[in-house]
This record gives sequence, C-alpha cells and structure tokens, in this order.
Amino acid sequence: MPSNQQNSRENGAILLSELFETATRCCSPSRVVPIAVENIAPPKGRTIVVGAGKASAAMATAFDMCWDHPIKKGLVVTRYGHSSSASRIPVCEASHPIPDRAGLQATSEILEIVSTNLTKSDLVVVLLSGGGSALLALPVDTISFEEKRNITEKLLRSGADISEMNCVRKHFSKVKGGRLYAACQPARVITMSISDVIGDNPSVIASGPTVPDPSTRHEAIEILRRYDINVSLSAWTWLNNPTSETPKEFDSDYRIIASPSQALSAAEEVCSIQGIQVINLGADLGGDAQALAKQQATFAKQVADSGWKGVILSGGETTVKVSGSGVGGRNVQYLGQLAVSLRSDPRISAIAADTDGIDGIGTAAGAVIDPSSLERANSLGLSFEESLRNNDCHSLFKALKDQVVTGPTFTNVNDFRAMQIQ
Repeated sequence: MPSNQQNSRENGAILLSELFETATRCCSPSRVVPIAVENIAPPKGRTIVVGAGKASAAMATAFDMCWDHPIKKGLVVTRYGHSSSASRIPVCEASHPIPDRAGLQATSEILEIVSTNLTKSDLVVVLLSGGGSALLALPVDTISFEEKRNITEKLLRSGADISEMNCVRKHFSKVKGGRLYAACQPARVITMSISDVIGDNPSVIASGPTVPDPSTRHEAIEILRRYDINVSLSAWTWLNNPTSETPKEFDSDYRIIASPSQALSAAEEVCSIQGIQVINLGADLGGDAQALAKQQATFAKQVADSGWKGVILSGGETTVKVSGSGVGGRNVQYLGQLAVSLRSDPRISAIAADTDGIDGIGTAAGAVIDPSSLERANSLGLSFEESLRNNDCHSLFKALKDQVVTGPTFTNVNDFRAMQIQ
C-alpha cells in the first residue's frame, strides 16, 4: 500500500476511534450518576439499592460514592467481566445474553430484598442498563428456567427486535414488565437508567421492571408464532391465562441519565471543535443490519459525489438473523455489508461498534473499514461475502486486525456508527 494511502487509512482510523471513545466516555456512570443523585431526596426510612445490566455495577459504585446517607441493603447483577467495586452494595455476575443460574439466583435475592418488610418511609433505588433483561432471569412458576433460557436463545437467533424479545420475556418473568415495582410496594421507588434502546422507551430498557407494561400476553403469543418458536404446553397455558398479564397502570419515578442521542452529540461536538462537518442521522436507526448498511452506503456515495467532506453519524440497534456457522454481531454484519456496498470507494472509511464493548457474542466491540479492506481480505484468501453468509464477520475483521477491542466499557448506550468522507 502506498505510504500516502497508509497514512490516510491510519488518520481515518484514529479519528473514528476517537469519536467512538468520546461517545462511550460521556455516558459513563462515573459522569452521569453523581448528577442524577443530586436530585434525589433522602428517605426518612431505609435506602435499598438493586439493579441489573452491563453498566449496573459501575452505576452502583458511582451511587455508593456520592450517596451521603446509609444504605441498608442491596444487590446488583451484571455481566461476567463487568463487575466493579461498590463497598456498600454487593455485586454479582451472571451470563449475558443467554441467562444462567447465577442470574437466576441473583434475581431471586433481589426479589426477596425488595419484598421484605418495606414501608412508605423507605426508598428503593433501581439501577438499570442494557443487558438487564437477560440478567434478571427469574421465570414464573409455570415454566422451568431451562425453557425460559431456551426461548431467549431462540429469540436471539430469530431476528426478532429487542421490543419483540422483551415482550415475550416480560410475560414469563416474575420481575420484568413492572413486576419488580409491584414487589417493592409500599416503598418509594426511583429508577435511574442508562438507555440502550431506540426511543429511550422505559418499558423496553431491561424489559421495564419498574414501569407499566404496554405490551400484552396476546402480543407475546403472536411473536412466538411469528418466529416459529415452540414452547411447552404449560407455557402456552400460562400465556392464555389472564394472570400472565403484566401490570398496566401505576406512577413510576423513572429517570434516564444517559442515552444514545447523548453519545452522538458528544461525538458531534468533537468534530465541531476540529472543524469537521457532521451529518447526524440520529440514534434511532434499526432494522436488518445489512439492509441499513446498503442504505447508508448509497447515501454516503451520494454525499461524497456532491463534494461534501466530513463525518456521518448514526446510532440505534439493528438485528441479525444468525443462520450461518458464525456468532453474528450486528455491528460487524453491518460493516461487512458496508464494505461490499462501498466497493473500496477511496473516499469513505467507517466504524461500527457497541458502546458496551461487546458486539453480540465475542470479545470485540465492533470494527473499522477503509478503502483497502476488500483488497486486504482478498490477499488473505478471505471473502466479505462468504463471511456475511456465515454470520462470521468477527473472524474476518480479526484476521484483518481491524477489530475494535475495548473490553467492558461499563456503560451501554447502544450502537455507534460513523462514516468519514475525505
């Protein structure tokens, strides 16, 4: 590769990585939790702190450091490897995105903590972030944990979006869909959440354990049928029983303290400081990962053809139906298709990564592409098209040494995408 092309590639990767790091850092619990805590009045009675999600341990640590009042008891559950020290708030780890028995045990303990002898004078602080749906793994008595786990795995591979997945999970759960709030009564409940969903819908974040649930058991039945997911007779019987319906009406003190749009705004500010023009497409883009990549490749080429130079930002959460031998990953599936659709356009580089540090299943947050990506893959005997068919783009980007590897970021504000046009 000529040196001028090499330098351009490296400079592009540096800027794109800087934008991703900025977007992630601005939504870290250490920054957003102390601001939120300033607006919480201490209770006359006890303070209880519980939570779940990939950021929940870091949220607990931040809360512990800035809450100048006693904490009676609590527990938060986070993904393996995402733990953080919170001296007054116990933290446990469990599996994500497929639940395990550690999550089952932790959720049982959380439910017991909030269900025991609370009064109107007590305060329950609930710390939620993306990943909480899988980590709060306590099914209703009519189905087994193994079946609930199996349903989750099938939904993940089906191409169902997060709202559809959560609708089903809520109606098989003892804590999701407003049931955790109900268990806390009569105590005051304040939820602080870091949003990882399109539209920042509280009923979708971690499956809405502390807010009224607008979804219905009938919708859950339809989703299972739509994606041809077989469940046991006892599971069908439960969904056909009105008892399975989630709570619909109550007042919830729910506070979103970080969001995907906040992450994009931080990246946009970095570009502004450097004199780089920005097109912000918003943080609410979803749908099939490859379909979105094709649309954005077309848009980027049109913008480049107009002579415009700068960065195109977007966020949201796409879906991937895993039918090949790979592990999926919506950001790398998006990037693989983007590389194919751009056809080595010399003007365009891009990054796509999950702000929690893990894209699907694996150790990478995402990857970067540049005009040399297709050529370099070919020189290694690799094919973007084949990797896309096999849902195995993580392996391809690892071979290209173009993965974005951050480790746990201790936050989660959905996917971050940026295309640089030079």
